[in-house]
Amino acid sequence: MTDTMGKAGAGADPAAADASTTAPTSSDGRRVRLRAEGLTLAYGDHAVVHDLDLDIPDGSVTAVIGPNGCGKSTLLRAFGRLMKPAGGRVLLDGRPVHTMPTRQVAALVGLLPQSPVAPEGLTVADLVARGRHPHQSWYSRWSARDEDAVAQALRSTGTYELAERTIDELSGGQRQRAWIAMTLAQETELMLLDEPTNHLDLAHQLDVLDLVRTLHLETGRTVLLVLHELSLAARYADRLVAMKDGRIVAQGTPSEVLTEDLLREVFELRARVRHDEETGVPLVIPLGRDHSAGDRR
Repeated sequence: MTDTMGKAGAGADPAAADASTTAPTSSDGRRVRLRAEGLTLAYGDHAVVHDLDLDIPDGSVTAVIGPNGCGKSTLLRAFGRLMKPAGGRVLLDGRPVHTMPTRQVAALVGLLPQSPVAPEGLTVADLVARGRHPHQSWYSRWSARDEDAVAQALRSTGTYELAERTIDELSGGQRQRAWIAMTLAQETELMLLDEPTNHLDLAHQLDVLDLVRTLHLETGRTVLLVLHELSLAARYADRLVAMKDGRIVAQGTPSEVLTEDLLREVFELRARVRHDEETGVPLVIPLGRDHSAGDRR
């Protein structure tokens, strides 16, 4: 593997740059690369997301929060073109994502699903190299650009020294970094991460989220992620989207969304919300379940 380093995201697919000029804008004038319009998602006859409208502003870190089963991961799958809408549509750069070729979408959007599984014996280098598949074709060969993209992704995620180790050998935190490196090697401007801190202890959760924030700040990538830990969502995202029963209950800055009333309504949780002077974001202090919340629906 060559040690030549290029800037993450350099040499991105020209189609992505051309497409961005046609992207719609949000109400505050920011470019919107991803948008859901009247989106309904279902498994068979069971709808889990209902008539949902959502804009993902360019250059933002947006965290989707909500109780288990509210449709967070399903929404992310639809944004990544892994699930076809039962109603409405998902727009990518102003175009219905499910009418676009799979390879074209993969060159624009990197999706890391929850609890991904790698083939037994696969090395970190081979896993990260798979992120280059959207940029390959039957007539093209592995190039210096591909080599540089993989090396940069390994360096950026602190996994370069692990390149020859198998995924099976890694700790949970190392494994998550390797998967993020694969997503980074795609050189997409949009990253979708479904519970990237799943099954990690607190120290490794912070490592992974620090990495995501650094990648965002250094490359300007738009990040959409699903998180369970509310205080971490407030710390690492500039926008929160709160969901319940397949619908959006609130969206905005962490201070606007994380209120004691919303925690009671969405999570049936009694909690105190305090302003953390060190981080400047809300800090959620759980007190217990609010068993009366369900009676007020």
